[in-house]
Amino acid sequence: MTAQLQDVRTGLDTRELRNTFGNFATGVTVVTYEHEGEVFGATVNSFTSVSMEPALVLVSLMRSSKAGQLLQDRPFAINVLNDAQHATALQFAGKPQDGHVVEWNYDGVAPRLADSLAWFTCRPWQQYDGGDHLLFVGEVADFGHRPEAGPLVFYRGGWRAVA
Repeated sequence: MTAQLQDVRTGLDTRELRNTFGNFATGVTVVTYEHEGEVFGATVNSFTSVSMEPALVLVSLMRSSKAGQLLQDRPFAINVLNDAQHATALQFAGKPQDGHVVEWNYDGVAPRLADSLAWFTCRPWQQYDGGDHLLFVGEVADFGHRPEAGPLVFYRGGWRAVA
């Protein structure tokens, strides 16, 4: 029998809450940025558009993560992964794949992945407290997409391609 985790403040079963959240299929993104001349990235599925005027996007990062600490007040790119980028998703989720090589583009305000389905380079706009996460809003400086590719999707704890 699996132990149920209860949130002491709300009484919610946190494992079941996570499983229920997992029923919402999301695209998979990698947030990339530069810190002291080194390029970093984090696989994230909490990403959304916020505003068209001005053009704003939001990404949510765990407060305790390296990205949550280093992204503050610096430009970043949101790279929407295509269905052939499973190894890249794992790479930036802390599970590097043997022989996997990441190719970069340095043609904007932040480094970005070379073969993403879509991408947004952003200047920092605002940061908000999101409980155990930090919410970063970026102003879109540049963007692009590849209409011929399909998305990588995360659903119920697994990676999927759209049929």
